[in-house]
Amino acid sequence: MGRIRTETLIAAPPERVFDAARDIDLHVRSQEGSRERAVAGVTQGLIGPGEEVTFEARHFGLRLQHHARMVEFDRPRRFVDAMVRGAFASFVHEHLFEATPEGTRMIDTIDLRAPLGPLGRLAEWLFLDRYLLRLLRGRVEGIKAVCERTAERPD
Repeated sequence: MGRIRTETLIAAPPERVFDAARDIDLHVRSQEGSRERAVAGVTQGLIGPGEEVTFEARHFGLRLQHHARMVEFDRPRRFVDAMVRGAFASFVHEHLFEATPEGTRMIDTIDLRAPLGPLGRLAEWLFLDRYLLRLLRGRVEGIKAVCERTAERPD
């Protein structure tokens, strides 16, 4: 099983960062390189507890769908989304938000298991973990840019 983790300091309050991290429109914009789009469930705006979304994107030349459900929700501290259907044997993404003097520390942890047993584990080790880390970093940078830009303006 692979684990991907990022930790990012964002100069904005936890509530703003939390909501940006669950914004479907922002997610899609941050993944435009894979032509990702939300095709079912919550397809725009903020996803909430128990709600589902299906994303469709191109990865490795294939059109893939990832159907996820918000399984835990504790605004503005934490939420967890888990794959219901998709290309992975399992995929769980935990989002943590910690208040700091500078704003918010956002910690993303993805636990995943590729399909195909030993071949999937080899794919994780060879390229999949790095590929997903790059996608996650793009998403994180999008969240950071939006939150810090809006933090400069009063609510």
